[in-house]
Amino acid sequence: MSKFSQYDFAGQKALIRVDFNVPLNDKYEITDDTRMRAAIPTIQKILKDGGKVILMSHLGRPKDGPTEKYSLKHIVPHLTELLGGAKVHFASDCIDATAQDAVNALQNGEVLLLENLRFYKEEEKGNEEFAGKLAALGDVYINDAFGTAHRAHASTAIIAKFFDADKKMFGLVMEGEVSSAEKVLHGAENPFTAIIGGAKVSDKILIIENLLERATDIIIGGGMAYTFMKAQGGKIGNSLCEEDRLEMANELLAKATAKGVNIHLPSDSIIADAFNEAANVSVSPSNAIPDGWMGLDIGPAASNQFSNVIRHSKTILWNGPMGVFEMAKFQAGTKAIADAVADATQHGAFSLVGGGDSVAAVNQFGYTDKVSYVSTGGGAMLEYFEGKELPGIAAVKA
Repeated sequence: MSKFSQYDFAGQKALIRVDFNVPLNDKYEITDDTRMRAAIPTIQKILKDGGKVILMSHLGRPKDGPTEKYSLKHIVPHLTELLGGAKVHFASDCIDATAQDAVNALQNGEVLLLENLRFYKEEEKGNEEFAGKLAALGDVYINDAFGTAHRAHASTAIIAKFFDADKKMFGLVMEGEVSSAEKVLHGAENPFTAIIGGAKVSDKILIIENLLERATDIIIGGGMAYTFMKAQGGKIGNSLCEEDRLEMANELLAKATAKGVNIHLPSDSIIADAFNEAANVSVSPSNAIPDGWMGLDIGPAASNQFSNVIRHSKTILWNGPMGVFEMAKFQAGTKAIADAVADATQHGAFSLVGGGDSVAAVNQFGYTDKVSYVSTGGGAMLEYFEGKELPGIAAVKA
């Protein structure tokens, strides 16, 4: 059982760093509450124990201090609803006397949401004095914001040094993210297939290099595949290509061969004569795309080829779509991959989907509950798989 699950929060002031950085429309209504819902079990465990919950978070990127647009007060009604009517108070600051007074007045079984941490520049600068003022509000510190774990902010990394080892821990969101990522990176059962998509090779070089040490198979799709195709002498028409990364692409292929890792590139592509829904569409070998045409999805042969590799895998990491899945004409490849990942999972594979676009695709196609774990971490998950130490994790483990 985890440290958090075993801890008794009765009478304790639990200071939780959550990721409530949710999108709001012009009426201050939440348009996607995924991050909020993810944190509810952590909050509810503390309330059930009879503890006091103090929540701190970012919202947006305010430039010049407090603004109505980025106030966390807008999310209080929905948070109250998600917590089944629990008493949720709001403090109009996060470190001044009003915050301290609100904490002092907090009763067991109640929640206090502090104002946006980003209203203070000290937060992003990792200011120790600011972190100390935040720390003074709680008896125990819980980091449940994996999406910000790669930033050395005051509330995610610096604050932890003010708490003894037994008084700092991960919440349930963070525990799930860290244990799933570690299972893939350090406890993967072979065959281990990494599916890497997206537009640019340059965004994924570090993750591919790190996975060459671990994976048995790496599937490459999306726009980045065409840089590899051109590097090998193929014709890619108007497809996306990073001309300054051609040499790097060949180096990655050579490293894979040397390490015995199978790199799978799409044999064919769905091509279009324009980047829009009304474009004419055809199928072409990925290395022989006519001038004036561009690859916008993997083709049917590539879908079958990739799906076959995935279905024989025991561990699967998926980061990035296979094409422009936001357009109906170019979503078949990404959907086929999602289907294969779900099928492999059903037959005992462990599958982790991480990175904004692949998470969006899994949600769009209704596969969220058919894979082992969907990471909400975005940039943090990417850096974790690049082999970097994340400050927000290291601080709690210290």
